[in-house]
Amino acid sequence: MDAQFCYDHFFKAETYSPRDLPKEQRPRERLSALGASALSDRELLAIVLGSGVRGKNVYQVADNLLDLLNLSKELPSWEDLAALQGLGFSKACQVLAMMEFGRRHWGPVRSRIHQPEDAYKLLRHYADRKQEHFICLSLNGAHELLASRIITIGLVNRTLIHPREVFSDPLIDRACAILVAHNHPSGQVTPSPEDEEITRRLKSIADLVGITLLDHIIFSETEYYSFSAEQANILS
Repeated sequence: MDAQFCYDHFFKAETYSPRDLPKEQRPRERLSALGASALSDRELLAIVLGSGVRGKNVYQVADNLLDLLNLSKELPSWEDLAALQGLGFSKACQVLAMMEFGRRHWGPVRSRIHQPEDAYKLLRHYADRKQEHFICLSLNGAHELLASRIITIGLVNRTLIHPREVFSDPLIDRACAILVAHNHPSGQVTPSPEDEEITRRLKSIADLVGITLLDHIIFSETEYYSFSAEQANILS
């Protein structure tokens, strides 16, 4: 019986908690030593949960949660999470917040942008920010999302948005296209003259470096403005 088999057998026994394992085999220590990708789903959930409850150690609670997630085609509801023994109100909120954050920031990778609304759905969670966030999406030839990055935070004008900052990462990504966007905290999505000038400048640089500027979207929590839909002449 090899060491890894012994470890797996020991680790999966329901009666054991992290405290029963040798320190170097506990989830947090393994994560710090090996990186998050080396951990099982069960270990990752155990770290998020932190502790079990009376009669159920954290691994048993993690197993119940994992069973629920495996059966869910979408993010489970708060009610479904809170109904699991060992979660309750606080941990259910914590788990759901963690999953939603991960979905927003990393889950959309490889999502395809067919139309402006597809981009808006990926970006809308920035709409509640109190300052303007200027964001650039790197896209491949099929208009699938490669990466999403915040370029600047603050007042969006021609002095703060430099093409070098917009295009440096998409060039490294070998992107075929980009889509830029920014939120308007006021809730008004009508573009300003500065927004139109930024779009023209970025379009000219995009043509120069051989990257398509697919769109510039201005958005709020309830609506968006698409240059490709409303002012296609700027992007043509």
